[in-house]
Amino acid sequence: MKIEGQIVDIFNRNIYSGEIMIENGKITSIKPKAHDNKNYILPGFIDAHIHIESSMLVPSEFAKLAVIHGTVATISDPHEIANVLGKAGVYYMIENGKKVPFKFHFGAPSCVPATSFETAGAVIDSEDIRELMASPDIYYLAEMMNYPGVLFDDSEVLKKIEWANHYKKPTDGHAPGLRGEPLQKYISAGITTDHECFTFAEAEEKLSLGMKVIVREGSAAKNFEALIDLLPDHYENMMFCSDDKHPDDLIIGHINSLCARAVAKGFDIFKVLQMACINPVFHYNMNVGLLREKDTADFIVVENLFDFKVLQTYINGELVAENGQSFIKDVAFETPNNFNVKPKNPEDFEVNGNAEKIRVIEALEGQLITNEIHEKPLIQNGKIISDIENDILKMAVVNRYHEAQPAIAFIKNFGLKKGAIAGSVAHDSHNIVVVGTNDVEICNAVNLIIENTGGICAVNGSENKILGLPVAGIISDKDGWATGRLYQEIDAMAKSLGSTLNAPFMTLSFMALLVIPDLKLSDKGLFSGNDFAFTDLGVNI
Repeated sequence: MKIEGQIVDIFNRNIYSGEIMIENGKITSIKPKAHDNKNYILPGFIDAHIHIESSMLVPSEFAKLAVIHGTVATISDPHEIANVLGKAGVYYMIENGKKVPFKFHFGAPSCVPATSFETAGAVIDSEDIRELMASPDIYYLAEMMNYPGVLFDDSEVLKKIEWANHYKKPTDGHAPGLRGEPLQKYISAGITTDHECFTFAEAEEKLSLGMKVIVREGSAAKNFEALIDLLPDHYENMMFCSDDKHPDDLIIGHINSLCARAVAKGFDIFKVLQMACINPVFHYNMNVGLLREKDTADFIVVENLFDFKVLQTYINGELVAENGQSFIKDVAFETPNNFNVKPKNPEDFEVNGNAEKIRVIEALEGQLITNEIHEKPLIQNGKIISDIENDILKMAVVNRYHEAQPAIAFIKNFGLKKGAIAGSVAHDSHNIVVVGTNDVEICNAVNLIIENTGGICAVNGSENKILGLPVAGIISDKDGWATGRLYQEIDAMAKSLGSTLNAPFMTLSFMALLVIPDLKLSDKGLFSGNDFAFTDLGVNI
């Protein structure tokens, strides 16, 4: 097979008219040749850190959408499904991914459960990590979010890193805001990357200490603008990722969109493409071709080098997408789950109280971090209720793995004026998380999730919409486009109820993520990420 176009040679920083010859899935020759084809040929894009589960799609369905945007491979942490199903969930993702022509590179989840302060569906210990790291299907030890465990020399945490080192596979980091001597100790343990930087100074310090920084722009956490000015001087040690990408956003774009934004800022095209296409391959020893002779034929054809409109995507020499159409075929998959909870009653969500001030989670647009603020509660008949006027709404986390009393807190900036929204996509343990305007609506939303053994939903009286997620309670059994359309409908309903957040369900899914400070809620109670300990709802004045 022969492909002609303007060949983008990132290694030699050159663009020239040429032709590529392909046989048996490999590039046999790349030669200069005069012709009239003005399209550009370049290596495929790589997402350097993503949880496929956050797209609410199995890997085979994720691949269908990703290839239309020129993505040929991912560095994928199956941490979410592992928290529900353990090692079986990791193997489920690997085997499903093998059924399609796409290059998934899975890691071994390092923190299952993420902390001891929440209830997960499974545990992955250091012996499990030993088994996983020995597998050729595992490319790295996934994000070590238990950075306190590293800093305080937790033996189980250090054993996991030792197994990664033993098999000569890198260890990813996860340490938002970590600076100074603690950061140096974290890196010295063998941590090589971080995708959690949210300020320029933090990322610059981590780069100066030898860490690779992955610029994240997902559906909830958006750090591109804060970090991208590091590119000119540090592009050799930077990559792009989405981390968490909801299906409606994946329909629109992927890493190609980040390249377009970087180029629009005037950054050197070769530096941008090195981050997007080259650096992940070398750091993670990926099985991905880089548009060189003898490489596997993994490359894309784009219309231009400013908006990166993808015309064709090739993986192993196979045309897998063209002009927005994916050629990846449907594959059958099972729907394993782990949902063991009965319906709740509105009374289960009542909160007694007479505190003058309560701790409130302040959700922040485009960030995973939150603030702890102190507000006067709205009390009715001795119960603390949602204060709709001041946007201080009741939030609950319900254990999905066994019967337990719901944990209750209050949250600001969701903006709901009526109804409730809920989901069983709740990082990292994926219990049920809900925010609502009153206990009846909160209970109805939770019970709708329980009835469907997982999903995201919006309710308002007799009106409700749900996207069922029967695979582990976090993944759809529908194709990517159908899942994306349903998600858009539910997202629109949440906004019609008053939410002013750009991605209310994605933001909601991180409000139980204890390893990102400051104030979060697990199924066991209100938690201070700064103190790394439970805290009270009421504030002592």
